[in-house]
Amino acid sequence: MCGIAGWVDFTRDLSTEDVLVGAMTGVLAPRGPDDEGLWLSRHAAVGHRRLAVIDAAGGTQPMVTTRSPGGEPIVLTYSGEIYNFRELRAELLTRGHRLRTRSDTEVLLRAYVEWGSSAVDRMVGMFAFAVWDGDRRELFLARDRLGVKPLYYHRYPGGLLFGSEPKAILANPLFTARTSEDALPMLFNSRLTPLGRTPLLGLSEVRPGHVLRFTPDGVTESRYWALHSHEHTDDLDKTVSTVRELLEHIVAEQLVSDVPLGALLSGGLDSSVVAALAAGHLRESGAGPLATYSVDFADAESHFRPTTLRPDRDSPFATLAAAHLGVDHREVIVDDEQMRAALPVARRARDLPSLGQFDASMLELFRSVRRTSTVALSGEAADEVFGGYPWFHEPDAVWADTFPWLGDGVRLTDFLAPDVRARIRPREQERDLYRTLLAEVPDLPGESRLGARMREALYLSMQAPLSLLLDRKDRMSMAVGLEVRVPFCDHRLVEYLWNVPWEMKTADGREKSLLRMAFADRLPPGVSNRPKSAYPASFSPGYAAEVTAGVRALAGDPASPLAEVLDRRRLADMIAAADRPTLTHANHAHVLIPLLEVDRWMRDLRVSLC
Repeated sequence: MCGIAGWVDFTRDLSTEDVLVGAMTGVLAPRGPDDEGLWLSRHAAVGHRRLAVIDAAGGTQPMVTTRSPGGEPIVLTYSGEIYNFRELRAELLTRGHRLRTRSDTEVLLRAYVEWGSSAVDRMVGMFAFAVWDGDRRELFLARDRLGVKPLYYHRYPGGLLFGSEPKAILANPLFTARTSEDALPMLFNSRLTPLGRTPLLGLSEVRPGHVLRFTPDGVTESRYWALHSHEHTDDLDKTVSTVRELLEHIVAEQLVSDVPLGALLSGGLDSSVVAALAAGHLRESGAGPLATYSVDFADAESHFRPTTLRPDRDSPFATLAAAHLGVDHREVIVDDEQMRAALPVARRARDLPSLGQFDASMLELFRSVRRTSTVALSGEAADEVFGGYPWFHEPDAVWADTFPWLGDGVRLTDFLAPDVRARIRPREQERDLYRTLLAEVPDLPGESRLGARMREALYLSMQAPLSLLLDRKDRMSMAVGLEVRVPFCDHRLVEYLWNVPWEMKTADGREKSLLRMAFADRLPPGVSNRPKSAYPASFSPGYAAEVTAGVRALAGDPASPLAEVLDRRRLADMIAAADRPTLTHANHAHVLIPLLEVDRWMRDLRVSLC
């Protein structure tokens, strides 16, 4: 998977900046515990931390080549996996390229030499990479279509810093951690973050499906992939069989690995389908049983309370699925003390405000996975592309003139000080973002009113909400050197499903009908028919009490970075409002978590508010 970092500056000599570039790269060591490398020249410096997954001996980075003997160096640092690298390798060989390794890294580098920026159009996978092109005096940055792998950058006069995580850029004194009042809505609800932006001033992300070029003339960013709407001509049977064929092929591709591989198995439809396909392919190849993993909380049997988004616990269904699939299943139990100890590590992995127990429990899960597997498959994004979330099926949420996943939920920005609200107008920010994203949705002439609205709802969920899930998965997994692959983010599947009518997506009257129908024969009925249940949340009374006490303490702490922006007299009202049931939150503690995490983030990184 790996971590990448670098620095390009056309106004200074970087050839002696090995210590500073080494520091930028070194903070990414958890992402790449197996190897490290630096490459420096007058105007470009590139670093890499490696997690060896394919061709451990041959895939070292940064990797360097030239277009011709004696030409200027072309240098690659890359994170991710190119699943079709064998096909690309064969094509490159026919075009006269000589490849010395079995790695997808060398295929990516030679593909750039052969096709330039259009090489990304040929790639199937998850990736974020940087190429310093000495011939063209150009830095080329690229990110995969769905944004599975992260890539941040900071532009300043004459130069640009980049890295897999903000910490790589924070390690360079040219960048100072500052935020603004305008960023408070996205700090309190990261699902309201426009793609490409971050709460830190001057820190941006390369947007999913985009490439960025940096030359002496400046920065240009362009889009190489987007969804397109057209009429779906397959009937229901053909659509179901196509979904099955696509996923069978995608999962088979994503099993390529030279290191131990496992899968997450919650007992939900999404992860069970992925595990079923992976286990079947491994059996056919003569490999041992698939290792699978799930997470639950200590005393969950007594503390759990059903909610709209979490109607039941994963544990019984994970056990049922594991027995049916014949996998080697392990359940990871996390208690309050473990979460408390894991939170500082999760925060350091984030660099941005954490999600509290959701990050901490996932970190503990991945720590356990990493003891036996270096690669794991996961079911993220199935709900976004098949239409699985409750708000897709609640008329009030669907037809509300706002984000369906937000609806009438508590807005923490409503409890900002009146003068701050007047300056930043958070409700207007929310409405403006909503209108901007709606204008991007590629419509389909002649589509039914419901079909058109559900196309909008799906598109909105594939923006910041999906980015948040993928970002959490990346940060918590890479914090322990684990590569997590997400078959439902394959762009070929996403493109196909985008144009399947909503009536087909709900053909059996339930959520994710197509996925259920495509794999009903591979799963036990109890799993196949299970309603959507989100990633587990802690219902521990002790944890909820800690969060509430923490918010009350924050309200009385004049040293809090948030002291001047919150209406502290109304925080008691906010705690009371947080008890109101919503589609998304398990209980009031989860509504309030962002306040504590933003406060801690600003203290830990010494982020100034301006």
